[in-house]
Amino acid sequence: MSDQSESSRRKNERTPFRNQFSTSSLQGVKAPDYLLIGHITADLEADGTVALGGTVLYSGLAAANMGAKVAILTRGKFGGEIKGMQVPGLEQYADKLQIIVQDADVPTTFTNRYIGTRRTQHIKHWAGPIDLRGMPTHWGNAKIVHLGPVADEIDPRHITGIHPQFLGVTPQGWMRQWPHERGGIVQIVPLRLPVDLVNRIDSIIVSDEEIFQCREIIERVGERRMSVVTRGPEGATIYHRRPGGGDVSPGAKNYQTVNIPGINVKVKSLTGAGDVFAAAFFMKAAERDSSALEAGQFANVVAGLSLREVGVGVVPSKKEVDEVLARIRS
Repeated sequence: MSDQSESSRRKNERTPFRNQFSTSSLQGVKAPDYLLIGHITADLEADGTVALGGTVLYSGLAAANMGAKVAILTRGKFGGEIKGMQVPGLEQYADKLQIIVQDADVPTTFTNRYIGTRRTQHIKHWAGPIDLRGMPTHWGNAKIVHLGPVADEIDPRHITGIHPQFLGVTPQGWMRQWPHERGGIVQIVPLRLPVDLVNRIDSIIVSDEEIFQCREIIERVGERRMSVVTRGPEGATIYHRRPGGGDVSPGAKNYQTVNIPGINVKVKSLTGAGDVFAAAFFMKAAERDSSALEAGQFANVVAGLSLREVGVGVVPSKKEVDEVLARIRS
């Protein structure tokens, strides 16, 4: 990142958030079950159409469909023509999600170009940093807080005032670097987080493509609680604390791993599958009596069965999930 871009970014970070928009007239007096923080994105297709996306939207809808009371803190601009794009509004989600949108001139906008199976990702517009001071105080006491940055919109040094029972992180946006001022190609960079934040994380989830940029943090969180590396149709690998918490030999890692195989389904859509997995895993792992294996199996089945349908946040019924889990565990 250039010095000029970094200077501009810091200037943006010092600028207080402007007006806010909520999809609900009720911010509620109770803390949500599941709070997500990150950008809802505008994904610009080759034909010029725009679809809303982003981890917080996909995971949020999945959590809501699993029965959680869900809230989202985001930043952007939605509804109507914006920078020559017809951007959908958020009102369609008002019955499932409580959303606070910090004002911006544009939504964070992604484009994807493919050469064969290789994807090149561009960020065309950036909505700017999310100001955590704009969050209702009681939201910070949510049962589960899911930090889901997609474009470096959350300053990891500023995660204060948030005291959930369970802190989950999908850190892909902290590993993306691009020219902030003019937009451009996204480069993947190593994940760097403050030690005090790493020590608070209950679970962190990355893909098998991202693990090379964050292995140390995955292992450190795994030594304390649970980390996950998703492997697409091959399932996932769970890193979790050894029983008793002690090293088995000098220099040994204080975690163990378990592989969760994928399930065989006829795939109609891969959209948001990783985000469905994350929501399901965090919700199950947050239960006091749930083991790493149980959380991994549950999330894997929920995400796998969701691939049979086309749509954002689609999740199978509890009955279907229980039936598949019973077969796996028998």
